[in-house]
Amino acid sequence: MTQLATSASDHRTLIMSLFGVFVVATLGITLWAGRNNRDASDFYAGGRSFTGFQNGLAISGDYMSAASFLGITGAIALSGYDGFLYSIGFLVAWLVALLLVAEPLRNSGRYTMADVLAFRMRQRPVRTAAGISTIVVSIFYLLAQMVGAGSLVALLLGAQSDSAKRWTIVAVGALMVLYVVIGGMKGTTWVQIIKAVLLIVGAGLMTVLVLAKFHFNLSELLGSAAKASGSGDKFLQPGLKYGTNGTTKLNFLSLGIALVLGTAALPHILVRFYTVPTARTARKSVLWSIGIIGVFYLMTLALGFGAAALVGRTALSADKSGNTAAPLLAEHLGGGAGTTGGAVLLAVISAVAFATILAVVAGLTLASSSSFAHDLYANVIRRGKATEKEEVASAKFAAVAIGAIAILLSIFADKLNAAALVALAFAVAASANLPTLLYSLFWKRFNTTGAVASTYAGLITSVALVVFSPVVSGNAKALVPSASFDWFPLENPGLVSIPVGFLAGVIGTYLSREKADPAKYAELEVRSLTGLGAH
Repeated sequence: MTQLATSASDHRTLIMSLFGVFVVATLGITLWAGRNNRDASDFYAGGRSFTGFQNGLAISGDYMSAASFLGITGAIALSGYDGFLYSIGFLVAWLVALLLVAEPLRNSGRYTMADVLAFRMRQRPVRTAAGISTIVVSIFYLLAQMVGAGSLVALLLGAQSDSAKRWTIVAVGALMVLYVVIGGMKGTTWVQIIKAVLLIVGAGLMTVLVLAKFHFNLSELLGSAAKASGSGDKFLQPGLKYGTNGTTKLNFLSLGIALVLGTAALPHILVRFYTVPTARTARKSVLWSIGIIGVFYLMTLALGFGAAALVGRTALSADKSGNTAAPLLAEHLGGGAGTTGGAVLLAVISAVAFATILAVVAGLTLASSSSFAHDLYANVIRRGKATEKEEVASAKFAAVAIGAIAILLSIFADKLNAAALVALAFAVAASANLPTLLYSLFWKRFNTTGAVASTYAGLITSVALVVFSPVVSGNAKALVPSASFDWFPLENPGLVSIPVGFLAGVIGTYLSREKADPAKYAELEVRSLTGLGAH
């Protein structure tokens, strides 16, 4: 890490210039897009004007976060086969989104997930629960991205002090608020599209350079990676990280379930289905995103094993999280530390990683502020009497408030494990949002009590189990290493909290005396399947 910081600081002007070009260009696009925001549909859903391919790129941009690019490359470089299983989990998750969620959601809702839930239930309790869940998931995801941004930029600029990281976090937070307040969904979507293209091109260039080092022979690449890893053939086999004992195996199962099921319930992904004109286009956009994301995750295989083979175990181990594997690999591919080529490729890839973080935090801020404005302010506080102008204004104020909260929490959380925060966001989404969404769409008897019980039970259980897990206390890598209240043995709560969310929905429904309206369910079923009456 010190080697990377020294090389980066030697070419600070180049790195800052690339960062500046991206920021200025995207702010310009945001201003251009913001001029066309005339009503709530424009602000929340981009006027539903994006094509399947454009929205597919934007979904990919939202999904391929810093955790995907930096985290998975590092996980593969350090853990081999077990690290690559992250890629598989992220990719397979899209089948759940495609088959169960994308088309019905686009047909049934208007701006947020709660639109579907509230269609045949009592508005206020359901929207309150969905709004709270959306904001909690988004803030945890925001923390992970902003803490990552602070560490990455401070490292590249050669400023390792806590104050430098905190000012970086403040700058990232201010930019994301600008993107949302000025550009709304149109501006944020175009930022996502540009970022997705940059990431695919950057990762593609590195993949070609890695493969060229090994004469485009995958066997030679994998063999070299195994040899340099220090683990030998175990590096290419399952179990290096998650097969040491029964607890680690359950950890992997829990993480896998959370990743696969959480994707279809992430708020910033769900709102993307409303930016296209029809359900058919929503389905096309998911197909495009599966293709784009699939190609990207295949490239992480080459990047991760390439980093293991070329950078070496010693340099990679300097950062236990592995988040610097991709920048270190870029520097090596460009010619090595101290060379102009190495500095140029390092600067380009780092700028792409920074672009990734900026785009994702903008999408998360938009999703959470939209949920506050549309679900909590307009339909709970104002009881449906707010005008579109008031609703959009409240969304902009919410973006500023949520941005300020995220900045404040990130400043104090700059030592926290970003991967744990991302995993928590997936687990909460899968525990609180997915059961309620699926029951609402496909279970005729499901009622308001069941929806509220499912959301709160999944939300509270997932957060509580993480608080009492090894992520927070009980070991040197924990968030509070000096304390010990880790009675829950797993690092990810998904294995327990997701079934709790589904079970609570069933119990709440059967214990309630409230009867579901069969006519409303029939109307929702027709709308979700055909698009008849969709906005």
